Amino acid sequence: SVIHVPLPPLKQTLDMYLKSMEHLVGKEQFSKTKTIVEKFGARGGAGETLQKKLLERREMTTNWIYDYWLQDMYLTNRVALPVNSNPAMVFPKQAFRDRKDALRFAAHLVTGVLEYKSLIDTQALAVDYARGQLAGTPLCMRQYSRMFTYYRRPGHTADTQIESPAAAAASEPEHIIVACKNQFFVLDIVSNLKRLNEMDILSQLEKIVSMAERSQDSLPPFGLFTSDGRKEWAQARDELIKDPTNRASLALMESCVCVVCLDEPTKLEPSDTNRALLLLHGGGRDMNGGNRWYDKSMQYVVGMDGVCGVLCEHSPFEGIVMVQSSEYLLKYMTRSPSKMARSLSVTDLSPPRRLPWKSNPHIQALLSGSSDRLQRLVANLDMDGYNFKFYGKEFIKKQRMSPDAYIQVALQLAFYRCNGRLVSTYESASIRRFQEGRVDNIRSATPEALAFVKSMTDEKPALSDSERMKRLRDAIKAQTDYTIAAITGMAIDNHLLGLREMAKELKMEQPDIFSDETYRASNQFILSTSQVSTVMEMFCCYGPVVPNGYGACYNPQANHIVFCVSSFRESTETCSAVFTKALEQGLLEIRDLCHRSGAAAAAAAAPNTATPPTTATPPGSRGTGRSPATSQGGKASGK
Repeated sequence: SVIHVPLPPLKQTLDMYLKSMEHLVGKEQFSKTKTIVEKFGARGGAGETLQKKLLERREMTTNWIYDYWLQDMYLTNRVALPVNSNPAMVFPKQAFRDRKDALRFAAHLVTGVLEYKSLIDTQALAVDYARGQLAGTPLCMRQYSRMFTYYRRPGHTADTQIESPAAAAASEPEHIIVACKNQFFVLDIVSNLKRLNEMDILSQLEKIVSMAERSQDSLPPFGLFTSDGRKEWAQARDELIKDPTNRASLALMESCVCVVCLDEPTKLEPSDTNRALLLLHGGGRDMNGGNRWYDKSMQYVVGMDGVCGVLCEHSPFEGIVMVQSSEYLLKYMTRSPSKMARSLSVTDLSPPRRLPWKSNPHIQALLSGSSDRLQRLVANLDMDGYNFKFYGKEFIKKQRMSPDAYIQVALQLAFYRCNGRLVSTYESASIRRFQEGRVDNIRSATPEALAFVKSMTDEKPALSDSERMKRLRDAIKAQTDYTIAAITGMAIDNHLLGLREMAKELKMEQPDIFSDETYRASNQFILSTSQVSTVMEMFCCYGPVVPNGYGACYNPQANHIVFCVSSFRESTETCSAVFTKALEQGLLEIRDLCHRSGAAAAAAAAPNTATPPTTATPPGSRGTGRSPATSQGGKASGK
């Protein structure tokens, strides 16, 4: 049964919009906004006309918001893909003995990827069901079919998604691109109507590595172009395609199944933070920054030093697709032994081919500009992969609270502690229970969250634990209610975007609501967050979405929580380490509040037994004040 994304009532959205922004902008600004919103929503006003048109659009399309959202969120966005847009999943560090060992791992990985792809092609993937809030609803699976067939081509004002048809049979010619030493190679995965087995893939990868080592044949690192701003890359691409050789190479890039990046070892310590950085941008031109092709949906990275993971171009699908496919791969890698049987080998494999590129002084100058801009991006990114080991979701569930809502409230507390205010916050909410559903936004900076964070900071001396606890429960309830509204298609961001885009489509004069300062502030997501929980040991990371913002990805495990916090060094307002420090302090304080309230409730229930006074954990450094009630979680890492 096809369920279309609902269109919320106009009044409901406008009321929610005012409520979500009132405490985030000044009094004077808010009263101006209130007047504008009331005029927009009045009978016979612009809002009514646009709402009517959106209702018509909903009747005529599979998903009324999808195209508007895709253009706004991704395709018209001109920023560079690495860091700003493409998320990465960081796999556990591998202990390769030598290069041969790393290539074996890569061949095994590619075999797993091809197996997963054939599950998608034959529609044999099990349907996903909602977890967490409103668990059990079947979810739309359309995003999976885009994993290996989509490519994002740069354009001057907007990018376009290029779709290669999925192969109908294993015998149809298909290829992957292998990047090695900034060179690109075509590896056909079907030969003589048969899909290559793991042994064949390994021997082809070995040939690629020896071809890449012949430095006399090496070509400029054209992958750097894809790391640039979209407009700059579109201009460079116009130059490239003047030559038929480059046109043919780009066509092979656009139609490949995926890119496999065989990275050179870097001398960096393989901490969570460094592995996250290397996945996101390759470490720049002096490391593996040119050994990427950022426009391709799926890039699997296998570093010779054991730094491995997957990097995704985000426009075709959400993080859950990256998680599910990565979980499948890691289970495949640990469960099924490497199949290196010679007997089944397809003989006479035609050797892999190096992708040829033609350059000239103008193209070289453009490449040098792309390279410099990537260096700046690399130098600017401030990442902190932080494993909070004092407790995890088991403790939170014992408090009868949603782990996701609890962590979101803790993020608000950390931000307030660093900045003395709350800001528009983005938490992605899946709307996959609807056909072609992608995401809407959970606005976590609720008035209730503000009341709670103030009770833990400015108003702390004046309030009792029971008042603070009440505010904590109110904040968690507000967050949970907003989450349910968002996943059932009743949040405000997609609706407001739809109204704005419809006004453009009708060539109406832009309604004041969309040029108002409050609307601008509502779309400046200084805190951009998402929960990316995994079963296997891995974690997700991404960059901030505004220059003065934070990207905060978290992966709650039973007894620990993995955070990956990013910001930009050029901003004087942010510092990832300061933020994770505040986050740790807040998570410990909330835990202690819960402990004290629990103890007080128990004492009240049993008035005859004297209880020793509980002491709060000093808001100190990482590794202090671990209460006996929490267990030190194993190492893992999270988007």
